[in-house]
Amino acid sequence: MTDTAHTVLQCRGVVRHFSEGGSRLEVLSGVDLEVKAAERVAIIGASGSGKTTLLQIMGGLDDPNAGEVLVDGQPMHNGSELSKGELRNRYIGFVYQFHHLLPEFTAAENVAMPLLIRREPKAAALEKAGQLLARVGLGERLTHKPGELSGGERQRAAVARALITRPQLVLADEPTGNLDAGNGEHVLSLMLELNQELRTSLVIVTHDHSIANRMDRILVLENGKLRNQ
Repeated sequence: MTDTAHTVLQCRGVVRHFSEGGSRLEVLSGVDLEVKAAERVAIIGASGSGKTTLLQIMGGLDDPNAGEVLVDGQPMHNGSELSKGELRNRYIGFVYQFHHLLPEFTAAENVAMPLLIRREPKAAALEKAGQLLARVGLGERLTHKPGELSGGERQRAAVARALITRPQLVLADEPTGNLDAGNGEHVLSLMLELNQELRTSLVIVTHDHSIANRMDRILVLENGKLRNQ
């Protein structure tokens, strides 16, 4: 059950185009989207339709050519890179197809990183990371580095890292795409469980219809625009 009174993410008329060999390739041509608190949204579409580009713009990792993105009512793209980074750190968690854990740090240190970036005391950050890693079944792996973890364990650690700040929004790009069926199901179930428990909104880009069908809404990105499936 979502809190329909509160909008976490808004895209208004988002346009993104790229120049290729003297011609212009328009990937997004006026995307509108609203995501409510605790809502789960899947975005599907053909390969190359711009799904990842849209997700990166939502998270402030790429800029639109026109339009705006609001996160908790605040414009994502109006300020400096520093202000965008602060907005991301405060409101958004990311989960990618590849875990992007830092190889030289332990699982606990990787998960604690967003808190350390906030200058939270290291001991407190590591304690919170340990609690969340235990929650995702990695309580015995706190001091293991990514190279000492299995693929499924690394992705569960990545989910924990995305949620350590209790963000209002998690953006996930094919989060189970690099896992076998069993581990993929484990990671997805975990994300959906934590979405409900923490009341975090979830936007998942996926090509997998079985994943999309477990969301509250499915949107199709086609010809540069989103439509309801």
